Amino acid sequence: GGAPPGVDPEALSWFRAVDADGSGYISVKELQQALLNSNWSAFNDETCVLMINMFDRSRSGRMDVHGFSALLRFIQQWKNLFQQYDRDQSGSISFEELQQAFSQMGYNLSPQFSQLLLSRYAQRSSTPSIQLDRFIHICMQLQSLTDAFREKDTGMVGNVRLGYEDFLTMVMTRML
Repeated sequence: GGAPPGVDPEALSWFRAVDADGSGYISVKELQQALLNSNWSAFNDETCVLMINMFDRSRSGRMDVHGFSALLRFIQQWKNLFQQYDRDQSGSISFEELQQAFSQMGYNLSPQFSQLLLSRYAQRSSTPSIQLDRFIHICMQLQSLTDAFREKDTGMVGNVRLGYEDFLTMVMTRML
């Protein structure tokens, strides 16, 4: 049959191919098998869980064709952004490119913090770099945590005073 309203026919075709068990939904594992980085590695489990949770309207841990279609548009937007920051077109983002990306996105983050993210999210190698899936993951979490911080920073001064449990609550409710 034809694609439902609001679903791209190409997304429907890909959804049917990805829905390996024919359930009408895509699980984290099915999504992970469908999405590849430029180095042909599968998207990371954590990133797939974040994306499923973001587009899972039923809160069942899986997504329907509407969510999948929206996810593909979302990924394409992030891929376009990723390619802008991947200045050397290596298919991954180096430390310098990551620093520049953060700056251009409006984040005033220290080189030490960027290095921390790189060591946490990059594949182990002599020249660590970030693949598309991890770039999406980092940016989603940065945005979510920034939103939570801004809710507390009502004077927009860049500092907040939080109790420990308030901090934990803020972080835990924003972990997608």
